[in-house]
Amino acid sequence: MKKKMLALFLTAAMTMGLTACGAQQSASAQPDTAATASTQTDVQPVADTAADAQGQTDSEPAEDGEEGFRIGIVTGSMAQSEDDRRGAEAFLQKYGSDLVTLAIYPDNFEEELDTTVQTIVNLADDPQMKAIVVNQAVPGTAEAFRQIKEKRPDIICVAGEAHEDLPEIGAVSDLVVVNDFVARGYLIVRSAHELGCDSFVHISFERHLSYDTIAREVAIMKEACEDFGMRFAMEEAPDPITEVGVPGAQAFIEEHAPEWIDKYGTKSAYFCTNDAHTEPLIKELLEHGGYFIEADLPSPLMGYPGALDLDLAEASGDFEKILKTVEDAIVAKGGAGRFGTWAYSYSYTVSAGLAEHVRNVILGESKLTDIADISKAYQVFSPGADWNGSKYIDADTGVSVDNTILIYQDTYIMGDPGFYMGSTDVEVPEKYFTVQ
Repeated sequence: MKKKMLALFLTAAMTMGLTACGAQQSASAQPDTAATASTQTDVQPVADTAADAQGQTDSEPAEDGEEGFRIGIVTGSMAQSEDDRRGAEAFLQKYGSDLVTLAIYPDNFEEELDTTVQTIVNLADDPQMKAIVVNQAVPGTAEAFRQIKEKRPDIICVAGEAHEDLPEIGAVSDLVVVNDFVARGYLIVRSAHELGCDSFVHISFERHLSYDTIAREVAIMKEACEDFGMRFAMEEAPDPITEVGVPGAQAFIEEHAPEWIDKYGTKSAYFCTNDAHTEPLIKELLEHGGYFIEADLPSPLMGYPGALDLDLAEASGDFEKILKTVEDAIVAKGGAGRFGTWAYSYSYTVSAGLAEHVRNVILGESKLTDIADISKAYQVFSPGADWNGSKYIDADTGVSVDNTILIYQDTYIMGDPGFYMGSTDVEVPEKYFTVQ
């Protein structure tokens, strides 16, 4: 049975900066959205936006920190994983380079698997390194953690938003935290139903559907639609890491979304598993009708700035202002009550929050696999947000896995006024935790 995690509301305002995000969200999609030519692989002890664009060259470790340990954070590049990277920079800004070392895996991580592995493993060469957080934990992370544990078993290895099968990455990680694809599979459909939708359309492609987490989420969404009396449909769109790239994938969405809306009606809700698809999908739904409950990795910065042609430079780091700006634009375009998000970027919070959590663990202030402690750390970078979660349950055995945590934030529907769906208070029916 789903256990509600009591949120600890923190009043301290965020002091970390989130530099200009602008309207380039399609270019700043998460790591699996496209393959670019740059391959940043060296360790970066100090955050440098210019270095993200040109590649990293400074691989010297920082001086030993006052706390006697160092935490490494590995993300995709600014071009591929902006929210992931900004969260890592926020943590570095809070604690400084004495405590924090940043690194970037290659943009084309699947084709440069060896480089991805080595980028992560290199952090273990620092004798002060006590924890390594990888967000997103793309293919190669499990092998990197295996190699690290062979030579440095003292290092805490943490995988955020794992792309590899959870049993595989969980076997070599001390902690795995991913978005709650089980609860969300049910809750996203439930929210669509509560908003009056009669159809739910899932958009993806073969590579993503081969991931166990996504495949299970699809099965859960389909069963939820049956339970709520809604039509469930699947549509295929191009994989942006293939030869079509991001432009081709986005052009496909722009061309076919109006056809889907005509086919399924304006009371249809849409969900896509790839970030590059998000911006054009939101744009077309605004123009032609339809609902968008939340992105695969929700954030007010995911898809919305580009779809709405917003410049959010002045709101950098202020998620309340970012959300209000996006919401006002949604309402102005007639989208009130049809578009949702999480108030704080999931990807941003994972990078910074997991690093905060392992620091607390190293200092003896938190337990590594305690959901309330993870929530407390996440809320440092999402003040006032309500999080919920549970231990991952193996669908084959029905056994709860202690070191693998599923987590999610409440869904906010933008409007005049906007409102929360109360998703973190909903009891997810137990049967969904073993749906395959």
